[in-house]
Amino acid sequence: MLSYPYEFLALNLCMKRTYFTILLILCSSVAMANDNKAVVATEDTDQAENSNPIRVVTRPEIVGLWGMQIANNKKCIEYYNFKSNNNVIIKSGDEWSSGIYDFQPAQEERSLLSALVLQVKYDNNEKDCSGLQEDQTGEISQYFVRWKNASTINFCSNEKAEQCFATLYRVLP
Repeated sequence: MLSYPYEFLALNLCMKRTYFTILLILCSSVAMANDNKAVVATEDTDQAENSNPIRVVTRPEIVGLWGMQIANNKKCIEYYNFKSNNNVIIKSGDEWSSGIYDFQPAQEERSLLSALVLQVKYDNNEKDCSGLQEDQTGEISQYFVRWKNASTINFCSNEKAEQCFATLYRVLP
């Protein structure tokens, strides 16, 4: 009779060990699964960040096609096409030119004007809207740009906007 309680205790102890072992195995497999999910989630996040097709690119606000009506020839419009790669194409009458530009926006709104430097790299030497025929290849010009609104600018010869000589209107963004 004494052996029964010992057998019961031994069996009970064995069952507790088995139960504890099974519990430990289950907990460790859950922990390993969570670790694997974390690794997979990190890889998915990295892939999502690296494969994002949306790119935010800022460009100078002057980029686009602008037109200027010539004072002595109302039928002719001179076009300035400022490209985002700092190239510019100018079309006036039969003349067309290409070159490069540098646009420096004003650091403080309302107090200073933006600066624009143009360098003509090629001119086809034909008559422009003003009736002049002049090869402007190699010429460098500096203007100060006064913004009236998002679609109208003035070219000025000084930074105080006292001598503005041209008004350009946005044709295309």
